[in-house]
Amino acid sequence: MTCASCVRRVEQALEKVDGVVSAAVNLATELAGVDVGEKVDAESLTAAVRNAGYEARIVAPERSAMVLAAERRLRRRADVRRRARQLGVGVLLSGVTLLLSYGFGSWRWSGYLQLAVALPVWLWVGWKFHRGALRAARHGSANMDTLVSLGSSVAFIYSAVAVFVLPGQATFFDVAALIVTLISVGKLLEVVARGRASGAIEALAGLQPRKAQLLARAARSADWRGATPVDFPVDGLRIGDVVLIRPGERVPTDGVIIDGSGAVDESMLTGESMPAMKRTGNQAIGATVNGNSALVIRVTRVGSETTLAHILAIVERAQTEKAPVQRLADQVSAIFVPSILVIAAATFVGWMLTGHSFITSMIPAVAVLVVACPCALGLATPVAVMVGTGRGAELGLLIRGGESLERIHALRAIVFDKTGTLTQGSPEVVDVIPIAGRVSALQALALAGSLEQASEHPLARAIVASAARNGALVRPASVEAIPGGGVRGEVQGTHVLVGSLAWLKGLGIPAADAEHPAAAIGEQARTAIAVSIDGSVAALIAVADPIRADSRAGVDHLRQLGLHVVLASGDREATARAIADEVGIADVHSQLSPEDKASLIRSLRSSLGPVAMVGDGINDAPALALADVGIALGTGTGVAMETADITLVHGDIEAVSVAIALSRATLRIIRQNLAWAFGYNLVLVPLAVVSILPPIVAALAMACSSVTVVLNALRLRHFSPQHRQGSIGATGETQPTIAVAA
Repeated sequence: MTCASCVRRVEQALEKVDGVVSAAVNLATELAGVDVGEKVDAESLTAAVRNAGYEARIVAPERSAMVLAAERRLRRRADVRRRARQLGVGVLLSGVTLLLSYGFGSWRWSGYLQLAVALPVWLWVGWKFHRGALRAARHGSANMDTLVSLGSSVAFIYSAVAVFVLPGQATFFDVAALIVTLISVGKLLEVVARGRASGAIEALAGLQPRKAQLLARAARSADWRGATPVDFPVDGLRIGDVVLIRPGERVPTDGVIIDGSGAVDESMLTGESMPAMKRTGNQAIGATVNGNSALVIRVTRVGSETTLAHILAIVERAQTEKAPVQRLADQVSAIFVPSILVIAAATFVGWMLTGHSFITSMIPAVAVLVVACPCALGLATPVAVMVGTGRGAELGLLIRGGESLERIHALRAIVFDKTGTLTQGSPEVVDVIPIAGRVSALQALALAGSLEQASEHPLARAIVASAARNGALVRPASVEAIPGGGVRGEVQGTHVLVGSLAWLKGLGIPAADAEHPAAAIGEQARTAIAVSIDGSVAALIAVADPIRADSRAGVDHLRQLGLHVVLASGDREATARAIADEVGIADVHSQLSPEDKASLIRSLRSSLGPVAMVGDGINDAPALALADVGIALGTGTGVAMETADITLVHGDIEAVSVAIALSRATLRIIRQNLAWAFGYNLVLVPLAVVSILPPIVAALAMACSSVTVVLNALRLRHFSPQHRQGSIGATGETQPTIAVAA
């Protein structure tokens, strides 16, 4: 495909296949996403594309995005080498043609020599344009190739006829050769620039190592200790295999750590510069970099199921999805080339009717054909979306596509779930309060943690984890769990009870000294766990779901962007209000069911405008789907991520404002590109009609137009949001401060 007209023709061909609901074709990635309402034979899709004059193949669903990215990189390199060779010949021979035309134009044999030198340029270097034009003509249509082929062919064929039939007449071999050469320069630069546009994705694809240090296959995974690691291709790994990761090596695929601990650099996935501490039982993500300690993992995901492949697949899908702003370009491109052919013909006829010669009339008509190229129009949106989503992936933002990018920039309100979104999602011990000085805080925690080791209750696990970090766990002599109450037993000769204060009071244990501090703990949205030692309440353990370290800053940045921030929680009002006060949210809705959250989204949309929902759990899925933009945390459930338009890979709340800033920057680039693409033709076509713009300059301008659009989109690769106070302009849209390097 060469232009927006090609894109529309392929889409129309696919949409005519029985069972196809819609098709979206991307000029930049050369991928088509086809939505089918019923079973469709794959061959019928490729046949439809072939009948439209193009070639296509089905991408097998089991093939990972990493493999596809590698294949596309190899194809592009081969294409660049082929175009560079042809261009080298074109530049050399075009230079000779110019020399003969202007230095030896009066020489008797100059015309014949120009014909011989320009023929390879017009026919061989320009064959890709002629072939495309012939294919389009065979199917009753026209495209960019039609314009270039017609413009160069009219100049060349007329000149060839003049040499043999009209000796002494002016020839335009130099025009024909330079049209082909200059436009070929532009197409080569465009291919190279488009490769840079997808560089972020291909860089991610290249992170996965090719080899792994295999210790044991899945069938004998229990025998990995003492085994000698052997080099093994990553593509051959299976779930259950045991793999060694040496210090400094990349993790070959997703797995769970079964031996070892240490720091792992996950910046490729999370954007965080600080390494993450990993222990036995933690997840290891493929393509992350191990630190200074050896790790052994058991493989849990391979191939297209890995986290990296999932990220790449989402970004690939995003780059085939069209932004609504592109619809105008598609509508224009459908009638653009036929209109230009009519304008070129009218230009020729108009000049002839006003008494000008055939040659004088032909020159502006050729210039019209050459200058009016819809390449820039076809690339304006998809290249910006490609670079924007690629940069988002580098920043830990998985954006589903152009439509999601366009919707997020207009948001007026944003709703946050509480648990697992603004908070960490798992309880932790945040305080231990001794009562009447009977024991120290550490002693109370040690006794409670030792007794709770057998319990699976989330609060019990939090107490055990805290005691373990302090190295204070021992084996209890006896343990008894009391349903609805707590647990009791004997630890190092001490009779211990751990549970709610009400349960202890029901057992007749005096608790007057503990009631006031327990009430204070409750007011802070924390849960009080009482510890009784030998018949007296000795301590209160405060357990809470801690607020994420970045929640306050993230909410502040969103307010600076002019958004109304809302907290929607299923928790009780006191807890929800305490969390909201801590992160700076004034609008709080508590005790909401999933249906209630969806109703809240509807209400806010009707009163404020477009609404985003940020959540992490299954209960957030209805609201995520209903919101204008659903934003899921990558640390949450798969259901939430599948439902959302944007996934925050590392669950950083501040990334929400980054996503909005990136969206606005991308939309700004798209509008600039479309303004350039439309304005270019509005200005230059009339200049060509009145013969102010000669064909050679027209060819140079056309070559520059596509490259300009792509280079403008590439500025997004340097996107770096600066969180500063934004202002709302006359349109009501917040204007955040964005640093985009040229």
